Amino acid sequence: MDDLTDTRHISRLEIVDTGRRRRWSAAEKLRIVAESFSAPRRASATARRHGISNQLLFAWRKAYREGGLGDIPGFVPAMIVPEQPEKGTETGCRRIEIVSANGRRVIVHCDVDVETLLRIMRGLETLP
Repeated sequence: MDDLTDTRHISRLEIVDTGRRRRWSAAEKLRIVAESFSAPRRASATARRHGISNQLLFAWRKAYREGGLGDIPGFVPAMIVPEQPEKGTETGCRRIEIVSANGRRVIVHCDVDVETLLRIMRGLETLP
């Protein structure tokens, strides 16, 4: 007989139920996502505290950014839109960026007073 063969008979076999998947309501997801956004580097700690994986939390955060979870109270959605010209101004008049010899940058509107701009630039040139 082989020494590695287990000859014991199993008389009783227990099946342990680990439970079903947890279901999170949209409100719970929003609360957890808001907590993860509350401070920098907060996502992993939030996931551990609620017993979920980082991947699941990041999926919820992505869904929130894409509008799939609704709005978080206290958060204001931000949109980046191109700058629109002011009413009554020429459409051809824009801002001008001037870089001095010592690397300082000045951004002015195209209708800036030239004498004032020259005084500013001369003052910047004298700075170390």
